Formats: sequence, structure tokens, C-alpha cells
Amino acid sequence: MTTRGFFRLSLAATCLTFVVILLGAWVRLEDAGLGCPDWPGCYGMLLGVPQTEEAIAAANVAYPERPVHVGKAWKEMIHRYAAGVLGLLVLALAIMAVRNRRRPGHPMTLPLFLGVLILAQSILGMWTVTWQLKPLVVTLHLLGGMATLCLLFWLTVRQGYLGRPVPPDTAARLRSWTLAVLAVVVVQVALGGWVSTNYAALACTDFPLCHGRVLPHADYGEAFVLWRGLGVDYEFGVLDHPARVAIHFVHRLGAVITAIAVVALAVAVWRRAAGTVAAVTAAVMAGLLVIQWLLGIGNVLLSLPLPLAVAHNGGAALLLLSVLALYHTLRPLPGRGSDVEVARRDG
Repeated sequence: MTTRGFFRLSLAATCLTFVVILLGAWVRLEDAGLGCPDWPGCYGMLLGVPQTEEAIAAANVAYPERPVHVGKAWKEMIHRYAAGVLGLLVLALAIMAVRNRRRPGHPMTLPLFLGVLILAQSILGMWTVTWQLKPLVVTLHLLGGMATLCLLFWLTVRQGYLGRPVPPDTAARLRSWTLAVLAVVVVQVALGGWVSTNYAALACTDFPLCHGRVLPHADYGEAFVLWRGLGVDYEFGVLDHPARVAIHFVHRLGAVITAIAVVALAVAVWRRAAGTVAAVTAAVMAGLLVIQWLLGIGNVLLSLPLPLAVAHNGGAALLLLSVLALYHTLRPLPGRGSDVEVARRDG
């Protein structure tokens, strides 16, 4: 079994990851992704940013292509510092996992994998800066953050079961459905990241139509070109308007598909597992879906206000966690004959 300290540390890391995701969205939306043109420091400084006249002048000489903007530099560094603390927490989890590897039931593979994932995230963070906000890299960085959040959440919740379990046969059918919905939500999150990194959030400023049309004029061929080479500054985007419309419109279509999938799953859980914690989790999942829709519509009609835009990123993360939490509630309890093997495969 896991120790209480390990549980608390994994819970703290999960919460901090959510904060780091919000900070990442805040940095992108404030156009501060290149607030520091180097990595891991900022204009050569590991602690702080240039603020005195002399330091700013020296930084501008060293990086003439990216003059110092103190506010943007601080926003970027706050995000990096939070991510650095998260890295230390994950490292501590990995060390605890290795030290307690002989303890029955104590996880080791997942904490070690999280350490590798954090390292990969660091590399993507570096490339985000050095490759000047390349959309593919920034989107992968976002997905890596979501993956880190989900795996830490799973590491935390798998340490216990809550409430009355769902009958095994019903749970087995609903688990497959839940995994399919999880895949749909992941794709929608990726589309949302592509919208953000290509500055396409306001490509359509009306709703439910786009430029007054059900099917707007759009350039789908240019919209989803993943690799355009190096040496291009992607700040504020490089695509023309029809390509941005295509990205925005596909994200809207993805929202409709996601809504259908999530609502259908929620209804199925309510009908087949009423009175269980799974039904409550499904209700939370459906509620988060509604909030996400309202935030998305508000971002379009209100021209992307910062609080709503950041909240939309956070809502995507919470929706992902709610689907994962539902899957957790559908896992069989250990020690029930053949269900044990299913539990081992799932976790």
C-alpha cells in the first residue's frame, strides 16, 4: 500500500499541474510566450528578469531581435518557476516510488514514467521558445501538460475506491464507452490547442453561425499543415484568414461531437448505475461540458476576454479529469475473483 506522504505529495503535484496549465494559458493569451527569448533563463538571468536601466540596455544589446518587455518576461518566468517546482515534486514521487518498491501495492512504473514525461515537457518548453512558438510544438506542450495532469490525477485517485461499486458486467461495458469518450475529449483538446497556437480563436466572431453562414468559406488545406520548417516567427500567427476560419470551425464541429459523446455516456451511466458514485461523477462531467460550451460561446461573443479564455483552458482540463474519474469509478474492486485481473490490467 502507498504511504500517506506519497498520497499527499501526488495530490499536491496534481493541483500544481492544474495551476501550471492555467499559467501556460495565461502566458499564451497575454502574448508572453516569447517574453524571454532564451531558455531556461530570461535574457541570461536564471533568477528574475532585467529591470534596471543598465540590465535592460545590456539585454537589448544581447537580444536585439527581442527587446525587453518586463511584464511579459515576468509572466513567462512565473510559469517556468511553477513548472520547475512541479518537476521537483515529480522527482520526489519517483524517488519515493523507488525507495518503497518492495512495499506491496506501491506504484513505481507510473511515477518513473512521469519523470520522463516532465523531462520531455522541459524539452518542448525549450523548443517553444527557441523555435518561436511553432504551433505543433506549443500544441504538443499543451497536450503534454494535460497528460501530466491526468497521470498524476490517476496516481492519486487509484489509491482508493469511493461509494457503492457498479455491477461488474455493467461496469465492463461502460468502461469501454468511457475510454472512447476520453479519446474524443483528447482530440477536442488538441483542436483547441491548435486554435490557440494559430491565433484562430476570433476567426469567427458570431455564433452559432460563422460570418453569417452555416458553412463558412475556409481553407482546410492550409489550416492543418503541421510542419512549416524552422526559422519562422509564429507569434500572432502566419496563416491567412480563411485558414484560421477552418481551424476555428473544425473546433466548433469537434465541440458538437464531444457534447453528443459526453451526454450519451452520462445518460447511459445514469440509467445503468443509478445511486452509485459513478452516476454522480457522470453528472459532474455533464455539468462541466455545459460550462465549457458557455465559456466557448462567451469567448467568441465577447472577443476573448482573458478570464474567460483562461477558464476555458481550465475547463478543458477539468472535463478530461471528470471522464478519467468516471473510468476510475467503473474499475472493479480488488479481491472479487476474475475482477482482480481486470483491475491489474487497468491500473
